[in-house]
Amino acid sequence: MRIPFLNRPPMVAVVRLQGVISAQGRGASGLSDAGLAPLLERAFKRRKPAAIALVLNSPGGSPVQSSLIGARIRRLSEQHGVPVHAFVEDVAASGGYWLASAADFIWADESSVLGSIGVISAGFGFADLIGRHGIERRVHTAGQSKSMLDPFRPETPEDIERLNRLLLPIHEAFKAQIRARRGSRLPPDRDLFTGEIWTGREAVALGLADGIAHLVPKMRELYGERVRFQAYGQRTPLLRRFGLSAGDVIDTIEERAAYARFDARG
Repeated sequence: MRIPFLNRPPMVAVVRLQGVISAQGRGASGLSDAGLAPLLERAFKRRKPAAIALVLNSPGGSPVQSSLIGARIRRLSEQHGVPVHAFVEDVAASGGYWLASAADFIWADESSVLGSIGVISAGFGFADLIGRHGIERRVHTAGQSKSMLDPFRPETPEDIERLNRLLLPIHEAFKAQIRARRGSRLPPDRDLFTGEIWTGREAVALGLADGIAHLVPKMRELYGERVRFQAYGQRTPLLRRFGLSAGDVIDTIEERAAYARFDARG
């Protein structure tokens, strides 16, 4: 007697992680821990998948949200005993690579961009500009560090020192994450934590990725030709289906600027 449910082909849950990482999940496709939590829960729990495939395309963003999302992926993987594969499309840089490192295996395209294991703070200075136009800046604070890095006054050594006290521990946490997840796959004599980026083949040679592969053929190679795929994606809010608001336009511009740092075209 044949029991149908015992002959079901394996199923791979495919979760798309695309966009800038931020607490608000900015833009039409931004990523945040709160926004991804129900999606990831469904992917790991529904129909007992043979594996989770993360389709990843992110230039990074919030280090805290990257850590929270990555930790959630690891908890669910260990809780349900389901391996995780990350498939990098165009870019997995900075926080995007943090998310990739939460997977058990990282696969990339030849032309994917990976890495940027560093922390950045950027802004503008307008002190000379407003001075030339006779504009007087009036700032009153309770607490001498409250106006740190005010763009309308000259930068000071104290400002830079305070900023470094913020950036360096975040960088150390990032490095600890990559060492913990990639471990012996990383070369002992190469500093990979300078913020440099690499293409897919280079990333494989450096231990930052496990191979050059695309999702469907790789999953068929690992789980058989009969493997099935169940896609999970973030839902677009109702109002966004009818057009972009002014805030959405700004978010889209900022997101494109984030991707532009890693954009190369043939």
